[in-house]
Formats: sequence, C-alpha cells, structure tokens
Amino acid sequence: MLSYPTVRTSLIFLTIALVGLLFADIAITANNPWRDLGNFFLGVLTPNFFSSEGLLTALLRTVAFAFVGVTVGAICGFLLALVYRFLPVRIFCAFIRAIHELFWALIFLQFFGFHPLTGVLAIAIPYSGIFAKVYSEILEEADPEPGRLLPPGTGTIAAFLYTKIPDCWVQLRTYTAYRLECGLRSSAILGFVGLPTLGFYLETSFSQGMYSDAGAMLILFYVLIATIPLWVKPKLLPVYILGAPFFLGDGLPIVWGNVERFFTQDIVPSPLRDDEGLSGLLPWLNELMIEQALPGIWNTVILTQIALVATGILALLAFPLISNHFGGPIRRTSGHVFLVIARSTPEYILAYILLQLWGPSMLPAVVALALHNGGIIGHLIGRQTNTIRLRSDAPHGFNRYGWELVPRIYRAFLAFLFYRWEIIMRETAILGILGIYTLGFYVDSAIQSIRFDQAMVLILITAMLNIGVDILGRFIRRKLALQTMPTC
Repeated sequence: MLSYPTVRTSLIFLTIALVGLLFADIAITANNPWRDLGNFFLGVLTPNFFSSEGLLTALLRTVAFAFVGVTVGAICGFLLALVYRFLPVRIFCAFIRAIHELFWALIFLQFFGFHPLTGVLAIAIPYSGIFAKVYSEILEEADPEPGRLLPPGTGTIAAFLYTKIPDCWVQLRTYTAYRLECGLRSSAILGFVGLPTLGFYLETSFSQGMYSDAGAMLILFYVLIATIPLWVKPKLLPVYILGAPFFLGDGLPIVWGNVERFFTQDIVPSPLRDDEGLSGLLPWLNELMIEQALPGIWNTVILTQIALVATGILALLAFPLISNHFGGPIRRTSGHVFLVIARSTPEYILAYILLQLWGPSMLPAVVALALHNGGIIGHLIGRQTNTIRLRSDAPHGFNRYGWELVPRIYRAFLAFLFYRWEIIMRETAILGILGIYTLGFYVDSAIQSIRFDQAMVLILITAMLNIGVDILGRFIRRKLALQTMPTC
C-alpha cells in the first residue's frame, strides 16, 4: 500500500501544477498545426539522406564533440570526486553543473567565437560537475572490506587502485557510457547556437520547410544513439578518443585580448564600469530583477512544475508498454521503440520542432519535457516491474496495474521523478532561447543586445535556482525515505 506521506506529497505537487496551468500560456497559435504536423511526419517517412553534402560531416563532428567533451569532463570529474568531501569543492561542482551546456556555449561564443574549444568546454564543464557528484557517490558505496585485508604500510594511492577501483569499475564504466549518450544529445543541440553539429542542419532544414531533410537528420541521430553498444567497444575507445579532436573542425584563431576584455570589462556591471559605485549599482540591479529576473523565475518555476507532473503522469502511463506483465512481444517491442525515441530526442530539439508546428507558447515545452523525461522514467520503471513476480491468481488488466504494480514501484517512481526535477528545471530555463519567457529568454536577449553584464547576472540566478531545486529535491527524498541516488 502507498504510504500517507507519499500520497500527500504527490497531491501537493499535482495541485501546484494545476494552479500553475491558470497562469501558463498553454495554446496552439499556428494557423494550421495539424497540416504542419502531417507534413513533418511525412518528411520522417520520406527522409532525404542526400540533401546536404555537410550532413556526414555534421554527424562526425557531433560524435567528435561528444567524445572530447565527455572525456575531458570524466577526467576532471574523477579528480574532483577524490576531494568531493570538501564543501568548497561540492559548491563549485554544484554551480558548474547547474548551468546548462547551451548557456556555457553562449558565454564562450562571446570571446572564442565558433572555435572548437567553445563546444568542447560547453560540454566538459557542466559534465565535470555531474561526473564529480556521481563518481563520488559510487566510490563512497564501495565495499570497505578489501581495504582491511591489505598489508600494513600500503600507500593510499595503491590502496585506492587495488580496492575501490576494481569494486566500483562496473558502475563507473556504466555511468560513463550513459553520459556519452547524453553527450551526443548535448553535442547535437550545440548546433542551435551555430556550432557545426547536427542541430545546425536540423534548424536550417526546419526554417526552410524541408521536412524530408529534417526527417533524415532525426533518423540518423536515432540510429547513432540506438547503435552505441555496437560501435562503442572498450577496445576501440582509445582510437575514438585520440581521433576525435581531428574531426572537431577549424575555427578562427582565438584573440586572447577579447577573452581579457570579456572578463575585465564586458561582464562587469555597467554602473561599476562607469564609476557610479553602489549608488548606481543598486538601481541597476533593482531594474534588472523587476523587469527580467522575476518574470523569468516565475515562468521558469511554473513551466517546471507543470512539466514535472506531466512527466510523472506520462511515465506511469508508459511503463506498461514494456512491462512483461502486459501485452505480448509485439506490443512490448513497439513500446520499446516509442520510449527509445522519446528518451533519445533532446528536449531542446523536441521543443524546437513543436514550436515550429504549434507556434510559440509553453505547450511545446511542456510536451517536449514530458516526453523526454517521461520516456526515461517509464523505461526504468518498466524494467523494474519485469523483476516483480506476481502470484498465479493475480488480477489482470487495470486491476493488475492499479493494485499490484503501481503500489510496488511508486516509491522508486518518485525517487526517479524528484531526481529529474533539477534536470527539468535546467532544461526549462534554456528553452527560453526558443522564445518562451523563461530565464533563458532574458539571457539570450541580453546577449543579443551585447549586455553581457546583465546576461551573467541572469545566468547566476538560473544556477542558484537550479541548486535550490536540487537541494529541495534531496530534502524531499530524505523525508520520504526514498533513494537519494536512484539506481539507473
């Protein structure tokens, strides 16, 4: 049976989302959305794989940016994990992972331009913070018994290499492989800010109404993700890692004077640059908060809460699609295909496609966030139900779903959902670049207007908001005695 605290918490979040709908801009504003949607699906069914000479190059660069960014992030994250117990390190890691890859890319574009270093650092920096957090938790859970069996006088480094690493190697390798898949998604969406990855050609095709070209790019991306176990082999990893930098492409030479000016002048609040002091800084901050930060925070929180609940509902509806307790092999295979597509497509790409088809509002963002995150949680919960053994006289149909399975997996479901909460918040903020009035919209507007000082303040606010949600999610998981780090 479900406990009272879990039911009460679920109802509280459901109520918040329903109230949020009263303030949300949920509408389809396109003139003929169903015709556009039909044209899009027709383009997917009739893909044009020979439309662009640069398509293969974009695919290779998408893979190259992912490998280099994830490799650098994993190395830095592992080193940070070794000292993660220190509070300043935890704060630093929480800060860098709270800023989305696209925000990092927008920052580096201002002084590195369209240089490969922009894309590599945009992936590596937030991934370093993520790797540090997860690697440290994996290492903390290592069995201490092998360490007690070492002979006296064994050095710390030797003890670490001979005890903790072998015990944690499978978990470290599995999570790193998962992060590589995430890195491919991050690399693809970097094209939306101008880097030569798959997202650049996808945006170009959509903006010109070439749906068959866009369909071909999406199919190639799905094939790339789905075949990772086939082409990412341990023996080939050194080849990929050493060869990837040569496929990043070339960029204009970095002008280090621009880097210096960015950090010493551009991001310094304009009242301080103009020697107005605190008397000018406080009104500047007050105007920024009232006109941009507070509206952005309000819309970001509303959209996040609606998307969080929509994600939960979709996950609960989706897990029977792959559960052995429902349907036959054909239905489960179809369910697997649907969930693979849903969780493999980055939220940003989903939202971009739906915005082109339905027009600008929060609805495309809610659907995109729910489909991607609901696909992930539905897949994990569905796999978990396959380990549950029901008695021979267990009910069938909806009674099996509602009375046998949901009560058994609901706590794990909530653990996954609250673990994804901070991730949904990060994505919600960045979706503002597409024209939705979240914090990302105001960040992008400030950058386009060459007001980098305002953009940096808004990015800092975004990071603090994400950190706050992460802390709140951890608190709720502890109060409900859920898994602090759900097993993926």
